[in-house]
Amino acid sequence: MLARLGRWCYRRRVLTLVGWLVLLAGVNGWAQGVGSAFNAGRELPESDSARGFDLLNEYFPGRGGLSGTIVFRSDATVDDPKVSAAMQTLFKKVEKIPHVSVSSPYALPMGAAQVNAERKVAFAQVNLDPEVDQKASGEIGARIVGMLPTVDGLQTEVGGSVLAKFEPPDSELIGLAFAIVVLILSFGSVLAMGLPIAVALGGVGTGIGITTLVSNLTKMPDFATTIGAMIGLGVGIDYALFIVTRYREGLHRGMDPEEATGVAFDTAGRAVIFAGLTVVVSLLGMLIIGLSFVSGLAIGAAITVTATMAASVTLLPALLGFARERVEVTRWRGLIAAGLVAIALLGVGLGVQPLLVGVPLAVVVLAAGFAVAPLKARVPQRKRRPPEETTAYRWSHLVQRHPWSAVIGGTAVMALLAIPLFGLRLGFSDDGNFAKDTTTRRAYDLLSDGFGPGFNGPLLIAVKASEPGRADDANTLVAALSSTKGIASVTPPFPNTGFEKPQDATAYLIRAIPSTTPQAEATENLVNHLRDTVIPPIAKSTGLTVYVSGFVAVGIDFSSYLAERMLVFFAVVLALSFLLLMAVFRSLLVPLKAVIMNVISIAAAYGVVVAVFQWGWLGSILGVEGAPIEPFIPLMLFAIVFGLSMDYEVFLLSRVKEEYDRHGDARNSVADGLAATAHVITAAAAIMVVVFGSFMFEDNRISRLFGLGLAVAVFLDATVVRMLLVPATMELLGERNWWIPRWLDRLLPRIDVEGHDLEEAPARG
Repeated sequence: MLARLGRWCYRRRVLTLVGWLVLLAGVNGWAQGVGSAFNAGRELPESDSARGFDLLNEYFPGRGGLSGTIVFRSDATVDDPKVSAAMQTLFKKVEKIPHVSVSSPYALPMGAAQVNAERKVAFAQVNLDPEVDQKASGEIGARIVGMLPTVDGLQTEVGGSVLAKFEPPDSELIGLAFAIVVLILSFGSVLAMGLPIAVALGGVGTGIGITTLVSNLTKMPDFATTIGAMIGLGVGIDYALFIVTRYREGLHRGMDPEEATGVAFDTAGRAVIFAGLTVVVSLLGMLIIGLSFVSGLAIGAAITVTATMAASVTLLPALLGFARERVEVTRWRGLIAAGLVAIALLGVGLGVQPLLVGVPLAVVVLAAGFAVAPLKARVPQRKRRPPEETTAYRWSHLVQRHPWSAVIGGTAVMALLAIPLFGLRLGFSDDGNFAKDTTTRRAYDLLSDGFGPGFNGPLLIAVKASEPGRADDANTLVAALSSTKGIASVTPPFPNTGFEKPQDATAYLIRAIPSTTPQAEATENLVNHLRDTVIPPIAKSTGLTVYVSGFVAVGIDFSSYLAERMLVFFAVVLALSFLLLMAVFRSLLVPLKAVIMNVISIAAAYGVVVAVFQWGWLGSILGVEGAPIEPFIPLMLFAIVFGLSMDYEVFLLSRVKEEYDRHGDARNSVADGLAATAHVITAAAAIMVVVFGSFMFEDNRISRLFGLGLAVAVFLDATVVRMLLVPATMELLGERNWWIPRWLDRLLPRIDVEGHDLEEAPARG
């Protein structure tokens, strides 16, 4: 079927190309018109903090939603008439913004707690209505920044991640620049290089447009498109790279272009579909977590992967129909122009805008190339070597001669890298991880210096009384909180009726300020101590219903919720992948080995992430400060890395199985399969490593964390696992690699990813 689809798109290449261009323009035009509704707010699983927010929303409207701060410091005091007038004017302007309210430090009595003891630093709380999404909140933050007053001796900053404007990343351009270089070196052809990049861009562009539309239907964080672009570029280039490589093999064996296209899609195309579906299944496995925030991330990434997979099996054969045999020809004009484009992309990715001049220069070189003889000349092609003369073939036999040394050495390296994983602490990083030149970070530092680090993450104690007029009971709770180690200060209980009629109050709001930062482990321990030890006896003796809430508590509950379900998710994905691989390769040991090795490579990647982002190793070099690991990141990394690892597993083992079925030689089939795929896997992995690693240039911590984790995982998988552990273990298992009980073989569905290659034609002269 894939061969027929490939041939159909090849023959109707104009129609297919126009269809993709219309789809790309239409989806993104529609998305531009409809707009997005991304929302990075943390969903509240059933928990103490969720019940607390429900109580706050019922009795204290506006106090339980998303909020940020306006923090200001005066060289005199915040009571200075010039400062006071300027700030109160600002607060009035901000309150005119739709869906926004301000709790001013000048509004007594509650505002008194918003001015520090020296009266030099104060803050106003900016409360947003629940319907405000992340994009809108970022725009509100930008509007507030534009309103900030200019007064001598006054520093004013806008704090809170919800008011921080999300900047779309451009670091993927660094990955694209590197991809151009790697693909030219791998293919020796500029046109062959351009095909995978065009396919990846078409798939990613379409996927991002669809994701933007879907954000209006389900909850998605604002960085869903960033993660989608990161994964989509990597897999899109990879999938097209494998298919184009198989297409060129067909040309080298004497096939005409259409025949080579059919064979490429009946072999590598099948592997692409299976590998892509494995990635999608791994991602959608996160739906079992039951949180729309996590599901939104999974859906966004799965949409982009699906779009790139579709582009690989429809758009690519159409482009091959235009290129035909010219994929084998490179002229100096094309090579120089490609180099200039790569330099331009690299410059933009690094923020050096003047390097955009590389694109016009590339156009000039291409135009001149039709008239200037040296530029029209062909670049000499590298001589193709027989498989048995390749480095990969010789390497495979070297490993197979010393299999135990390879297995022990490779496993030791992976185990060493995985050690930090045992110190993993899940939690949300605070605003202290923003770049130091952002207003969000400066506001965080002002609050920390003026009030103490805990003011950046106050605990909201929501209290419900059994009857009106229980202020004494609420004060008893305040006294207990004040005497608890780890709490810096506690506000008086604020009644839901206001201070005018406290005798009618049935609910109270208390703000407890920890003495440690929001992301500190001591703060997490404090919340658990309050819930388990301090509050229960008071609640029992007074009849009060008490919840510890606030966004610090939400983060703790969110992390606990995900941690409890993480193992279930891992088990489901591993079991499903094992069954799929068993059906594909008709073997028990090959899928078991693949699952184990993928888990090893993921564990090693986790270890590196913990060492860098939690422990802060190499932090001064990478610009990273130690903080807990966001709880959804291990889930996403597992789903993505496991899916990508299966890509390489399928591409390598399908070729090994193809050779084994052809010759029945368990040992040489491994070397032949590795020789046929090693250079492609190496090129694909190198591109992925740089595409993912380029996100380390971003300011956003989550993008950087994903980038490093994915880059390390792919690097380890393509080197230690594929080039060392796979040939070594397959040598040790020998014929047993392909053993499966007959009864099980009859039960399993047949999934053919090897396809039907044609008999080798005479090589061209």
